[in-house]
Order: sequence, then structure tokens, then C-alpha cells
Amino acid sequence: MPVHRDESGHRYVQAEVEVPGTPEEVWDAIATGPGISSWFVPARVDECVGGDVVCSFGPGMDSLATITAWDPPRRFVADSRDDMGPDAPAVATEWIVEAKAGGTCVVRVVHRWFTDADTWDNQFEGHTYGWQSFFRVLRVYLAHFSGRHGTLVQVMGVAQPPKEEAWAAWTGPLGLLGAQVGQRVSTPDGAPRLGGTVEWAGQPAWPEDLLIRLDQPAPGIAHLVPHPMGGQVFLTLRMYLYGDTAPAAAAEAEAAWTAWMNEKFAPVEV
Repeated sequence: MPVHRDESGHRYVQAEVEVPGTPEEVWDAIATGPGISSWFVPARVDECVGGDVVCSFGPGMDSLATITAWDPPRRFVADSRDDMGPDAPAVATEWIVEAKAGGTCVVRVVHRWFTDADTWDNQFEGHTYGWQSFFRVLRVYLAHFSGRHGTLVQVMGVAQPPKEEAWAAWTGPLGLLGAQVGQRVSTPDGAPRLGGTVEWAGQPAWPEDLLIRLDQPAPGIAHLVPHPMGGQVFLTLRMYLYGDTAPAAAAEAEAAWTAWMNEKFAPVEV
């Protein structure tokens, strides 16, 4: 996504998605801690100006921002510092919900950073592609699980490049290689339990990407994607499980998937 400049010369990028739901339903999903945790990462939101937004991307990887504008269910802004390093500029992240005809809303996220230097352009462009991926999860969540707060399971393995071969080595034994949108899929005996309907199967520029609406091990969403980084390919599985059985199912799934990934895709000691 291109980097833009506002009237003051500050740089910004933005991403948007059209999702089903009323503004109030969408607001619950993007502006409350339980809502954000149900399709993105574990989060806490103090729902007022001056409150904190804390998103946890992993151990020791919390992102902290302070709310500077709060106008439910239409708009909020949160400012953060140091998310991209001690020398990085302050960043204002604006979330906008725009109601559309036909029972949908457009969700728009804008990152604006306070410098005219191009030092961080590539990183912010990468953020917008990341939002596109998570927005697909948000769309499925609002279409099928709106208002149901979830339990997140996240498991990662490491494979050797190229990405295409790592993806085949991962999804092949799971019975997921070559899965198509609308197809019913399930893992075979010997693999952790996962079953459901494919909602997304990548795009020409990045075909190694699966989004599955689950009915096993519980109602929910699974997202499988590889990320080449540092001469390795990180294989990431996120499962968002919903309903009364979700906590128990999530604990069982995390144990099973962790053991399976560690056996087949454990990091190599160097």
C-alpha cells in the first residue's frame, strides 16, 4: 500500500474492509478488549480518552497506546511511541466505522506518523498488508460469530525456505494442501483435530494462506500462513474458538498442536 502525505507533510498509510454488521456490532469487535481478542491478538482497552490500549503479540511483545479521541461507535484514535524502536516517531492510529446500506460497515484503520522522513515507509507499508490479512479474519468473525467472545490458540513452527516448499511440507500431512474456497476439509488420523469450511485460500501473489471456518475442535476460525524471515520460514497457526466449550477445547488444541509442530517443525539449534 502506498505511503501518503497529509496537509502538514506527515506520512500515513491506511487499509479498509467492508464487513457485515451494525456500527454497534462492529464497534464491539474493534474497540473493546474482548472483541479485539476474538479476531486479532489478546487486548485490553480502557474505553475512554486517556485510557490505554494494550495488544499482546507474544511474551514481552506488548504494544501500548493511549486513547486521544473516543467517539463510539464511529471513531477512536490511539497514540503510541517506541513500538518500532526507541528512535521511531510517535504514531497515531485512527479507527473509523462507516455505516453502509444493506447492513454492512466499512472499517478503516489509518497509521499516521509524525515525521517527514521516509525511514519507516517500508515497515508501515508492511503493516497495511498485515491488516488486510487480519481483516479477512474480522469479516468471517462478524459474519458468523458476531458478539461471541473467543479464546485464541497460537502455535508456530520453523521450516527451511523456500516458502512454497515449507507450505507444502506443513499443509500436505494435514490434508490441506491445495484446498479451495468452499471446500470441506479435515485433518487425518495422526494429526491434531481440525475441520471446517475454507473461507480463503490465498491469492496469486501469495497463495500460501488458508482461512477456515471451524466446526472442529469447536466453532471458530483457523488461520494458517507462512512468513519468510531471517533465512527461515515461520509457520503460524492461529485458532479463535467460540462458545462455552472454547476454553477447554483451546487448551486441548494448544497442547496437541504444540507437540505436533515441535516434532515436525522445531527450530534448529545453531
